Amino acid sequence: MFRFVKAAMNVSAGQGARQVRLSSTHSPEFHAKYGTGLMIGGFAFCVSVWGFVLTQTGITWNLSPVGKVQPKPWREVEE
Repeated sequence: MFRFVKAAMNVSAGQGARQVRLSSTHSPEFHAKYGTGLMIGGFAFCVSVWGFVLTQTGITWNLSPVGKVQPKPWREVEE
């Protein structure tokens, strides 16, 4: 990140940003090799964590208050 900020502060900021991007160690084959596996692994992780949270933690979610919220009865005015 520091290299990008340094390049952005340069007079030729557009050229500096291109230089930082070109000197990156990221290979274009990374997503082709590992992208699908990472997406499937992330999806499985999220499903397992939410499955645990929903079934094992005992959280009461109270999704809908319909039928649960009742108005308090009116108190008669004491004279």
